[in-house]
Amino acid sequence: MQDLKVTLIQSELHWQNAEANLAMFEEKIWQINEPTDLIILPEMFTTGFSMDAEKLAEPMNFRTFRWMRQMAEQTGAVVCGSYIVKENNHYFNRLIWMKPDGAHSTYDKRHLFRMANEHEHYSPGRKKLIESLKGWRICPLICYDLRFPVWSRNLPEGSNNEMTYDLAVYVANWPAARVNAWDILLKARAVENLSYVIGVNRVGADENGIAYNGHSAVSNPKGELIHYADEHQEIKTLVLDPEEVRGLREKFPAYLDADKYKII
Repeated sequence: MQDLKVTLIQSELHWQNAEANLAMFEEKIWQINEPTDLIILPEMFTTGFSMDAEKLAEPMNFRTFRWMRQMAEQTGAVVCGSYIVKENNHYFNRLIWMKPDGAHSTYDKRHLFRMANEHEHYSPGRKKLIESLKGWRICPLICYDLRFPVWSRNLPEGSNNEMTYDLAVYVANWPAARVNAWDILLKARAVENLSYVIGVNRVGADENGIAYNGHSAVSNPKGELIHYADEHQEIKTLVLDPEEVRGLREKFPAYLDADKYKII
């Protein structure tokens, strides 16, 4: 593992206007004034958190996908964020992990937010995604997933008891009304999984009158905040130290006493 440079983009979103959002995020990406390894955008970054899936969904390899591929190639960084995808007559809140060489992976949101009827419009994901970047194993997740520690659980695997991931990333449209839970749970996921945790949220308000106040954050494996954004738009690049992960796991290997289970 090497030092990992991550860039968080906390932004307002244009409601259900992919063209405007892509143009806005392209401008913000070009405001990053130093090399970075990973650029993280919010959940449904092209539309806001919308249930109008039939109107807004894109097929894979269409406009947003190609834009992400272009941004990754031009910046030399992985670009990730979720948007609405239609595939095989199903709609997904899908995160794309786009590499600079054009290779990509996907993660479909597992836990659909029933209080907004997301489960009535989208199909749930079935598999977690673990990606590798500069020796780091990274697990990207989406918003409501944060409330479910079993799905996020970082367990030792194999004969050497190596943990599944070193960094969890949550992209979100998490409302201001429940932001206290967001703040608490990001730290909790870091502590219980002995990993870095990043949460990238949006700000502003959507056309449903729901307010978002950001609080994008980075916690180290001890649950200590190394970055915390307020309610304003922000572009922030930080360096994650692999020794924070290795050192704590060697000195305090609580994961070796974790309960074994399998999700079915």
